[in-house]
Amino acid sequence: MTVRKIGILTAGGDCPGLNAVVRAVSKNALSRGIEVLGFKNGFDGLVRNEFIQITEHTVSGILTLGGTILGSSNIANPFSYTLPPFGSPEQPRDLSSVVLHNFKANQLDALITIGGDGTLHMSQRFVEMGMPIVAVPKTIDNDLSATDQTFGFDSALHIATEAIDRLHTTAQSHHRVMIVETMGRYAGWIALRSAIAGGGDIVLIPEIPYNDDVIVNYILNRKSKGKNFSIVVAAEGAKNEKGEQAVARTVAGSTDAIRLGGIANRLSAMIEDKTGIESRACILGHTQRGGTPTAFDRWLSTLYGAKALDMVIEGKFGSMAALKGFAMAEVKIADAIANLKRVDPQGEEVRYALEVGMSFGSAQIG
Repeated sequence: MTVRKIGILTAGGDCPGLNAVVRAVSKNALSRGIEVLGFKNGFDGLVRNEFIQITEHTVSGILTLGGTILGSSNIANPFSYTLPPFGSPEQPRDLSSVVLHNFKANQLDALITIGGDGTLHMSQRFVEMGMPIVAVPKTIDNDLSATDQTFGFDSALHIATEAIDRLHTTAQSHHRVMIVETMGRYAGWIALRSAIAGGGDIVLIPEIPYNDDVIVNYILNRKSKGKNFSIVVAAEGAKNEKGEQAVARTVAGSTDAIRLGGIANRLSAMIEDKTGIESRACILGHTQRGGTPTAFDRWLSTLYGAKALDMVIEGKFGSMAALKGFAMAEVKIADAIANLKRVDPQGEEVRYALEVGMSFGSAQIG
């Protein structure tokens, strides 16, 4: 097919590497004489028909820039729109027809969506309505199926690992237990890999329910051996054996309606009460989303962006660019969102973590 004009948007939570994808898509397109419209704030830009005309100047110097020059939103769901003046949390509206109208009114040949699980679910619904979409997988959580890795994950992992490295010295100095809370929602990739890379003693992830007494006994056993400090890395979505998670709040109308958070504070109080060892919580939060992308994420984002534009030209709509090994591939969006990619409790990463002495806070594992 002949492609003359495309749209691009970044939706969901931000992460390092978004601008690198926008840059790669745009440079590839502009070199072929294809016009590029960048829609503002995710799908909200298509609802409100707000966009910028992307030129070579627009994307110059943004490769290393964190965030996204287009803006993003994880609450602007066109199928359940809650933002004024068109909708509200009390009366959400389906404005998907408005998105389709604006897509056609701008004479677009295709749309490239950059996002995680929520964005890809919306993208798939629009694909089923006939919109020609190619997707790029973005999430620090690394929880999308059908791709080996999402961009943004490596940068978040680097930040979490650096934090653990820094906390080691203060934990040793004051003989404390430090609890580091990472993001990741319902997948434990950031927590697990940063704990392995940073030398964490205990790691708690959503895939392996933890028990308070196992955690306490592990810390006391370390102390009996003269190890007067411990590092606990807890994923925000970690569950105890009763299935309980720490929920900070709920937000109506958001694709991220359940805001997880607070497990580090809960664990800190519990550990100090039961062991008598001074404990401190460190919640990394959105620091994991910010700043300059790592070299790996810049490389991966650039390949994803260039691949996505190639897929548009080849007419491979309803598909997502994917990393397989160290090569680019394409997979169906429907396959990418079929299941969350989560840590395998019986997998080799868990086994190797156990073999080097880490605990998962569970009597069932290790």
